[in-house]
Amino acid sequence: MQVDVIASVNEARAIDLTHRTVIVIDVLRATSTIVTALANGATSVLPVETVSQAKQCQEPNDVLGGERYCKKIAGFDTGNSPFEYMTTAFIGKRIILTTTNGTRAIQKAQKAEHILAGSFINADACARAAFKLRKDIALLCAGSQDTFAFEDGLCAGLLIDVLSRLASNASDITVNDYGYIMHSAFQHHRNSLTEALQKCAGGKRLAKLGFSKDVEYCAAVDSVPLVPILEQHVMRPYEG
Repeated sequence: MQVDVIASVNEARAIDLTHRTVIVIDVLRATSTIVTALANGATSVLPVETVSQAKQCQEPNDVLGGERYCKKIAGFDTGNSPFEYMTTAFIGKRIILTTTNGTRAIQKAQKAEHILAGSFINADACARAAFKLRKDIALLCAGSQDTFAFEDGLCAGLLIDVLSRLASNASDITVNDYGYIMHSAFQHHRNSLTEALQKCAGGKRLAKLGFSKDVEYCAAVDSVPLVPILEQHVMRPYEG
């Protein structure tokens, strides 16, 4: 099984995603938020790229959620903090979500055979689901403003760690050079992930805006064992 880490959305074009399982990673915060919303009773999450698309897709009872540059979009019901989705108010509802990086990355992965949402909080379950699908895997780091985000790379390293343990032999998993680097980085930081996320640019930015608890929540490995999979344009819990 080939596992390639893609550093940012812009680099997704350089790798053919057809016939692959793509795990989109936006630790801070889109994929962590999608996992959380579904775990708290939302029926599905519709990821869209633009604010206008979100408004056009809205139907009665839908929830509009999203952010631009870490701040809630004016006129939307919610932002992009996982804590905003820990409420009974969204049980049975569809969330329409647009974010600066994460939902755009999901859209860029549309040629893939399967698209999953990965994060620290669902890492083990996500890696197991991807392994079960028996396709080559691309770990697409959403990044920040078209550049690499360290927290996404660390999560990719964790997913590689799990995938390597799932394989019968270590040689059954082949990673690209970037994946090798990210796996090494994860091994270095595996016992201090919260601190690593607090020190990276994305974590500092969120803390400055008052979202320090979001960073801590998003660093909690395997706290929410649910895997979102894209089916008919919306993300639902994987039941394979």
